Amino acid sequence: MPRDGTLKVSTASICRAVAGRLSVAKNRHLPAALILLSAIGCPAGFVQAEDSPAGQVRFFVDAKSNFSPWIKKPTETQKQFMRENYYRMQVYSPYFDKRLAWFPNAWEYEDAYKIKPDGDTVRKHPEWVMRDAAGNMLYIPYACKNGTCPQYAADFGNPEFRSYWIERLATNMREGYIGIWVDDVNMQWRVGDGNGDHVKPMDPRTGKEMRLADWQRYLAEFMEEVRKRFPDAEIAHNVIFWAEPADGNSEYLLRQALAADYINLERGVTAGKGLAGGDGKYGFRTFLAYIDWVHSLGRNVILDDDDSDSIKDRNLELAFYFLINNGGDLIGADGDRARMNPDNFWSGYRLNLGKALGDRRENNGLFRRDFECGLALVNEPGQLSRSIDLGQPMTALSGRSVRVVTLKGGEGEVLVSGCQQDAEGF
Repeated sequence: MPRDGTLKVSTASICRAVAGRLSVAKNRHLPAALILLSAIGCPAGFVQAEDSPAGQVRFFVDAKSNFSPWIKKPTETQKQFMRENYYRMQVYSPYFDKRLAWFPNAWEYEDAYKIKPDGDTVRKHPEWVMRDAAGNMLYIPYACKNGTCPQYAADFGNPEFRSYWIERLATNMREGYIGIWVDDVNMQWRVGDGNGDHVKPMDPRTGKEMRLADWQRYLAEFMEEVRKRFPDAEIAHNVIFWAEPADGNSEYLLRQALAADYINLERGVTAGKGLAGGDGKYGFRTFLAYIDWVHSLGRNVILDDDDSDSIKDRNLELAFYFLINNGGDLIGADGDRARMNPDNFWSGYRLNLGKALGDRRENNGLFRRDFECGLALVNEPGQLSRSIDLGQPMTALSGRSVRVVTLKGGEGEVLVSGCQQDAEGF
């Protein structure tokens, strides 16, 4: 029930239930489903086909505080734009609760194991915070300054903490959210002191220092409990793609991934200064292999790119997305609000290149994938410049007509042929 204790069934909840009964995810049902959903007052854009071609962009928005200008008091035009162009939006309850009426395809944000140092939770349950061997409380090592960090690290191996977390989330989900975006699903150590330095926590269940295998097991079990509690919700995990299996056993990494529908890859292919070439820990091919593994499990990825506003990064992100998209993957532009808000949306995010004509293929570090209405090219980081003769004039993301494309290492480009009609400027 909502926070005031009254029974409440939101429009979004009704629409989601009806949509599920009609199997509106299947294209053949869409016309009839749209008529019925419209008749009961479901917002436009609630129904979106799940069988999208691999060449169609599915755009994801992380609606952090710097996105508030567009969700605080949006115009009807802006609302419609967001429904039509944003496949999913990650938002915060209770701020977004009443906004579900005009944008129902929202995922509610939760952090897997943060506890605010100045909140009621830590005062009532100090035993839920991870501690070092001397009994000092430990933190999630993020934005640490002057010997403290904004978030304590909760002991997600504690059944009482898990139950509290899940039931608090259940209260928010009753407002009508269709999914959950879980931050810090870190299958690699992410715990430390107030300076951000790594410290192994003590394990209250063994009385010894926690092992990485137990860290991974506790977190995988926690995410499985969330999956069980919300079987019909869409669930996304924000992960560390280079996390290594403890003791060479990948069981817990597998269980964590299977407990999600989407794996969020924060910063995407342009992470930091960019991925290195090859198959090292932060390698381009390691990143590709991880995505292929996620796809092999029947899950999708979100390239939640958090970069600068450079044209080079923007083009690389989109080209890489088309290389890997299985029809259900998403792309965002978290690092640059200027190109993804309702008032200034880059035309590249409206592209629909149609069906893929095959999987990506590689020629000495140059990756290519062809579609009905274009193609995507990426030159692996660390490679020499390559010039590619397209065989015919095609339209680049800049809008120019080109026949030969030159890419340096770590650059990408999408080329559009004449059948693409969905994006302005193409």
